[in-house]
Amino acid sequence: MNKSNLIFLDAETTGKGPEDRLCQVAYKFNGEEFESLFKPPIPIQVEAMSISHITNKMVEDKDPFIGSQMCNHLNDICSEENVIVAHNAQFDVEMLKKEGIEAKNVIDTLKIAHHLDKEGVIPRYNLQYLRYFLELEIENAVAHNALGDVRVLEKVFERLFQKMAGEFKDEHEVIQEMIRISSLPILMKKFPFGKYKGLKVADVAKKDPGYLGWLLDEKMKEKNMGGDNDENWIYTFEYYLASAN
Repeated sequence: MNKSNLIFLDAETTGKGPEDRLCQVAYKFNGEEFESLFKPPIPIQVEAMSISHITNKMVEDKDPFIGSQMCNHLNDICSEENVIVAHNAQFDVEMLKKEGIEAKNVIDTLKIAHHLDKEGVIPRYNLQYLRYFLELEIENAVAHNALGDVRVLEKVFERLFQKMAGEFKDEHEVIQEMIRISSLPILMKKFPFGKYKGLKVADVAKKDPGYLGWLLDEKMKEKNMGGDNDENWIYTFEYYLASAN
């Protein structure tokens, strides 16, 4: 595997729930960009419109994604040799799966950024924040437009790749390590919420392990009731609670 095997992808959707579907897909593969709007099987939610600025009127005369030329092309290139690169990749991969596309290999730049930020100096890890935090110069990259996000994604990936490249002998090894890291939950470093907002989780675990235990119970209840499976925080709380014992 090398960089020619990478598919930089972003999708806009009708929402974030289990029933939501794709309404825009963009990707870049072998130097060529692809982008299209699609009519989803359910309406786009207002909350989603406020982020992507894609309305139901804009897609009412578009073809469905399933059966489209783009769908067939993605099915063809999502092979054992190629790698989907996305930010918060689990979301995009799950959306593709609803449309019948299975991603064989995945790199999640969100997880890679977390992994490389050993001291937790980056306040936020969303794609557009990283764009400006890393001072990346990118032309024609409108935020929350799928193609614009793909262009930012590629630049963020390249910066992360270069940071890792010194540890490995070739592109193949770097990509394999990125795939490995992307398959694991994130060990969160700081609280972005609650009464300990901004503090390191490791420090809170020593001072107030009961708080972590309570949060873990709440996360597990939500997961077991069919709600959000917040694997990163569940893993983090379990890790630090085990370390505290």
